[in-house]
Amino acid sequence: MPQAPTVTEDSPYRVSILFPLPLPEAFDYLVPPEMCLQPGDHVVAPLGKRAARGVVWAVKPGPGERALKQVEEPAGGAPLPEGTRLFVDWLSRYLVQSPGIVLRSVLRSGDALKPSPTETVYRRGSGEPDRMTDARGRVLDAVEVLHEASAADLAREAGVTASVVKGLAKSGALAELTRPVDPPFGLPDSEREGLTLTMMQAEAAGVLRRLVRAGGFQAALLDGVTGSGKTEVYFEAIAEVLRREPGAQILIMLPEIALTEAVLSRFKARFGVEPALWHSGASPKARRRAWREVAEGRARIVVGARSSLFLPFPKLRMVIVDEEHDPTYKQDEGLPYQGRDLAVVRSKIEGAMVILASATPSLESLSNALAGRYVHVRLAARPGAAVLPEVDTIDLREHPAETGRWLSPPMIEAVRDTLERGEQCLLYLNRRGYAPLVLCRTCGHRMVSPDTQSYLVEHRYTGRLVCHVTGFSMPKPAHCPACNAQDSLTSIGPGVERVAEEAKLTFPDASVEIYSSDSRSGAEIVAAMERGEIDILVGTQIAAKGHNFPGLTLVGVVDADLGLAGGDPRAGERTFQTLVQVAGRAGRADRPGRALLQTHQPEHDAIQALIAGDRDAFLEMEAMVRESLGLPPFGRLAAIGFMSMNPEQVDRVANDYAAKAPNSEGVEIWGPAEPPRAMIRGWHRRRILVRADKEIDISAYLRAWSKRVKTPPSVRVSIDVEPYSFI
Repeated sequence: MPQAPTVTEDSPYRVSILFPLPLPEAFDYLVPPEMCLQPGDHVVAPLGKRAARGVVWAVKPGPGERALKQVEEPAGGAPLPEGTRLFVDWLSRYLVQSPGIVLRSVLRSGDALKPSPTETVYRRGSGEPDRMTDARGRVLDAVEVLHEASAADLAREAGVTASVVKGLAKSGALAELTRPVDPPFGLPDSEREGLTLTMMQAEAAGVLRRLVRAGGFQAALLDGVTGSGKTEVYFEAIAEVLRREPGAQILIMLPEIALTEAVLSRFKARFGVEPALWHSGASPKARRRAWREVAEGRARIVVGARSSLFLPFPKLRMVIVDEEHDPTYKQDEGLPYQGRDLAVVRSKIEGAMVILASATPSLESLSNALAGRYVHVRLAARPGAAVLPEVDTIDLREHPAETGRWLSPPMIEAVRDTLERGEQCLLYLNRRGYAPLVLCRTCGHRMVSPDTQSYLVEHRYTGRLVCHVTGFSMPKPAHCPACNAQDSLTSIGPGVERVAEEAKLTFPDASVEIYSSDSRSGAEIVAAMERGEIDILVGTQIAAKGHNFPGLTLVGVVDADLGLAGGDPRAGERTFQTLVQVAGRAGRADRPGRALLQTHQPEHDAIQALIAGDRDAFLEMEAMVRESLGLPPFGRLAAIGFMSMNPEQVDRVANDYAAKAPNSEGVEIWGPAEPPRAMIRGWHRRRILVRADKEIDISAYLRAWSKRVKTPPSVRVSIDVEPYSFI
């Protein structure tokens, strides 16, 4: 980042301001004599016919050669740190996006630039009321419980009006004080004792601590089997960072919001305070507080989803990507990026350490570790008496379920034996709802979402048909909308609701619960499962991530083949990772676990590798296949998407775009073609896939290509570097 030029108080100078808008570059403005600005300052400046908030990106000497508008005023708040600005610039080039679009992901909370609002609260004062009444007594009792609260909260607790509280304050029985609505986060205590580590865990923690002491950018792959204690190991690395630099900031990234509660409780037990939270489910107030405290350098630890990478850390010293293999780190909508990869980039820019943790590392990360770019830290066993579960398959060709049922006889027998021992079961199926398809028995009509080619999923508990792509929802009709046949709509295939229904019929005395992203009380379900109050948990992928259920000894995968279909080059790897993660929920305490996989393809490489416990052989074979095809991580991929309400127009624009592709050795162009979901919300879709050799700068190639083509406003064009979704 260029240094700001030296300017005197009287010398005129200008600044380049980047706005969080889809604009091609920063714009120059003249700085008024009374104003002193530096790179990173938040300002308000005229943009067209309105005033807009932006960030000073550069300071330039002199007024320039043309007339410029003036900056209107500073916007306040901590300046955007240099590392964040460098990250925005790099990401803009890499993703082939305007820098303003990237900046928009950083400036998520406009209110955070202002100081925290304040509120008046009351605590016990030194005086006594001149006259004691029952109402006043209840208020004084309430303040003993709450210690410090607003008049409204005290009045609600005591069952009185706010005037009673105000009267006690006037008499001196309550002391009035002002405090910020957004208080600072607590400071973590690096000296608190953690759990006693096994010898293997202590060795792994020692490696991470040595990397911390080495300083600067370091990258490590923490590769440990499920239940091996990876969290406690990276907690030791966090403590080392805090001991060396108490003002350091640390980011822990998680793939699912549902995992944050478990991590928060473990973090508080280890460091004495809860970290700041950042994810889409947080309230605007919580996000405002977190953004401000991060920008001011006061939030030492942040636990967040992939978007937390864009927070303005001034002292970022460590980034931890837990479950680094998880595909949800890839964002497809809006600004497309892979959070795991960007965590490494941001750490390098900041001179920070990055730890990628997983029981099933991605082929990309494992290749970097094997090539020596990452330090490879392994945890090959579970601590104590816990051992990895035994894994077996049930060949559905030999042991089919009864007609209209989805659990095979061997699976039913295994569940029954587990329940008789007083242990818990997890039935896993990564399909929400009751059935993935509803069709008419009379005419064959399939229920699909309007203006979309996606099937409507039946949710029987709510009586609705739901599109999981667009969010469209409708009551299940009593007759077929195509032929008007009455009661002819039938459910095809199972979802978790249907499997739960079967489990309740088969085991009427068992407590059965569903755990999916549709569950309204995920934290309560997890807590009940941990307490042993649930016998059979029927869950989607959310149940396979990061949970520790001591009584769970049997995992039954209802459809192990579900992820193997389609044209995704990572399908085998993802299926293997998912099955390892879900099987790893079993036997995490002192009782041995077992995983049973119902499959029509027991001979598939991913399933055979899981049974044999030979991950390395499977990944070696996956690597050979991808290397022979020049696919990631041995080549580069990009997708160019086109959307229009007019199918003829989108075809014309996509074909024109493909015709103007630059000629370059080592680059292949596939398409344009219709993706599997060729229409969403009335928008017709086409796609071009670009494959390039690893040494080619595919971002520069795409930038040069996009400059050759002008597309009409009615056609949306999107670029996705390293796509993960092929539907």
